[in-house]
Amino acid sequence: MAEYAKKWEDAARRYRTYIKFERNLSDNTVTSYMRDLREFAHFILRMYDVPPRKVESQMIERFMCHVFDKGSERSSQARCLSSIKSFFNYLLVTDAITTSPAEFVDTPKFGRQLPDTLTTDEVDRIIAAVDTSTVKGRRDRAMLEVLYSCGLRVSELTSLRLCDLFFGEGYIRVTGKGDKQRLVPISPVARDRIQIYLEEREQAKSGEESVFLNNRGQKLTRVMVFTVIRQAARRAGITKHISPHTFRHSFATHLLAGGASIRQVQELLGHENIATTEIYTHLDTSRLRDTVGKLEQ
Repeated sequence: MAEYAKKWEDAARRYRTYIKFERNLSDNTVTSYMRDLREFAHFILRMYDVPPRKVESQMIERFMCHVFDKGSERSSQARCLSSIKSFFNYLLVTDAITTSPAEFVDTPKFGRQLPDTLTTDEVDRIIAAVDTSTVKGRRDRAMLEVLYSCGLRVSELTSLRLCDLFFGEGYIRVTGKGDKQRLVPISPVARDRIQIYLEEREQAKSGEESVFLNNRGQKLTRVMVFTVIRQAARRAGITKHISPHTFRHSFATHLLAGGASIRQVQELLGHENIATTEIYTHLDTSRLRDTVGKLEQ
C-alpha cells in the first residue's frame, strides 16, 4: 500500500497545482476538491490497493455508495463525484490515462430517489428465467434465490463462505459493513438450490472457501452478479432498471407488506440506524414515527 499511496500523493500534488493555477479555481473550491480526493484515495487504497491509473468505474460507484451510506447531503454527493471526475479529466489531459473511469458514473439526483421495486411475480419470473441445465445456471439460480430471500447486499453475497452456512439451524451468517456479522434465516428453496449447486462445486475440488465461484474456481465478482441479474431480467421480459439492490429493496418492501415490523426488517438488512431502513422501504414519516415510538415505550 505504501508504494501506491506515494503515487496518489504525487498525483494529488500535481493536480492541486493544475486546478489552482491553470484552471484558476477559487481557494474554497480547491480545498473542497482536495478533501474529496483525499477521502477517495484513502478508500481506494484501503479497499483495492491500486494506483490512480488502475481505478475502474465500479470502484468509483462503490465509493459513491460509501458516501451515501455516511448520510451525506445530495449536494455533497454531487460535488464529491464532480471532484473525482475533475481529477480523472486531469489525468486524461496529462496522458496519464487513456480513458476516464468516472465518465459514465452518474451524478446523484437531487431529491429522494428510490430504486424500482419488483413484485413477487417479477422476482419469480427473473429467477425462473435462469437456465438450470448447466452448472453455471444452477449457480445463478441459487445465487438469485439467496440474494432475494435473504435480502443481501451484493458484497455480502459474494463474500458468503462455506463456513457461513448453517442449514441445520435454518440460517446463514452474513458479514456486512464494518465486518459486522448477523444471522439471517434462509428459505428452504434457497437452501436446496445451494445444496444442488454445491454437489457439483465440491466435485471441482476448489480450495476457494467462497460459496459462489466463477468458471475458474475463483470468488464471484460484484460485476458478474450485475450481469447475471440483468441477463435474467431481459429473458423474463422485465424492462425495469434492475440491480442487486433492487432485490434487496424488494425483499424489504415485501416483508413490510406482509406485516413484518420495521425493527425486524432493520435487523435482517443489517442497518445500524432505523432511518436507513425507512429509506429502503419507502415508509411515510408518520408511520415511522409511530413505529419508533412504540418500540421505545
